[in-house]
Amino acid sequence: MVAFAFTEIIEVPIYRRMLGSRFLEALGASAVTHPLLWFVFVPAVRQHLTYVQYAAIGETLVVVVEALWFGVLFKRKRAFLGSLAANGASYGLGLVAHALFGWP
Repeated sequence: MVAFAFTEIIEVPIYRRMLGSRFLEALGASAVTHPLLWFVFVPAVRQHLTYVQYAAIGETLVVVVEALWFGVLFKRKRAFLGSLAANGASYGLGLVAHALFGWP
């Protein structure tokens, strides 16, 4: 739950600023992808891939799904760029927070 909140705190403002999305629209993107990534994808591949491999594949899938979320469902321009920026920021800051504080 902490990782999800951390993700939303970072990604929602980026989506709102870059894509002009509404709050619930921005919140919904990660609300869809976050559980699928951590509760479906990661458990399915964890034993077969290294952390770097499943993180790279998983984050790539999240970027694509969230870009489709914004581009197809909400007709937002620059959906891929916004998704890449938001997910890159949350992933990068997550690594920093984990290194410094041991969470999320």
